[in-house]
Amino acid sequence: MRTIALPAGLALLGLALVLGLGAGSFTVHMVAHMGMVAVAAPLIACGLVGTRRDPLAGLAWMTPMLASLVELVVVWFWHVPVLRAAADASLVLTLVEQASFLAAGLLLWITCLRPGDGRLAGTIGLLFTSMHMTLLGVLLALAPRPLYGDGAVSCFGIPLSAAADQQIGGVVMLMVGALAYLAGGVTLLAGLLRDGEEKMVEER
Repeated sequence: MRTIALPAGLALLGLALVLGLGAGSFTVHMVAHMGMVAVAAPLIACGLVGTRRDPLAGLAWMTPMLASLVELVVVWFWHVPVLRAAADASLVLTLVEQASFLAAGLLLWITCLRPGDGRLAGTIGLLFTSMHMTLLGVLLALAPRPLYGDGAVSCFGIPLSAAADQQIGGVVMLMVGALAYLAGGVTLLAGLLRDGEEKMVEER
């Protein structure tokens, strides 16, 4: 699994980066963003965590909850309308944005997937991230007016109004981002419960 996860994650990361560069559509931006932090990052983390290539090896102070707060700040920061517009208008800012998304995503997934006794903290970190991703996705999907421009855009070749583009982007965040972190948290929790049951059986 680990040998497959890393190259698959890197391939998806490359695709997300290509999509994210110069994306005029908010939906395309969100597909790239979610592909990076909710699909590519956990795959890359699975391939790195617990190995000599783990970039966070030895950084015990970096907890899942702290990493989740870092991701919250990064994600919400880049979705402030004025900053979103600035990133869309500048290739340099777009690269900085994408790099910060990747760094925050890897930070969170690596800290949460660490083997050992920290899986409960990892569960909490992923579930908290799912909650704030859900909140942002709902706010974007249900906003009474478009926050990111007011003209028509092309989303994968389909013309959309700015309002529809933003609503679909919000739904993408809900469907991909929130569910990916929720699934990760539930998987870690299931592992903890299974280990607890096995320990109880051994003690009998």
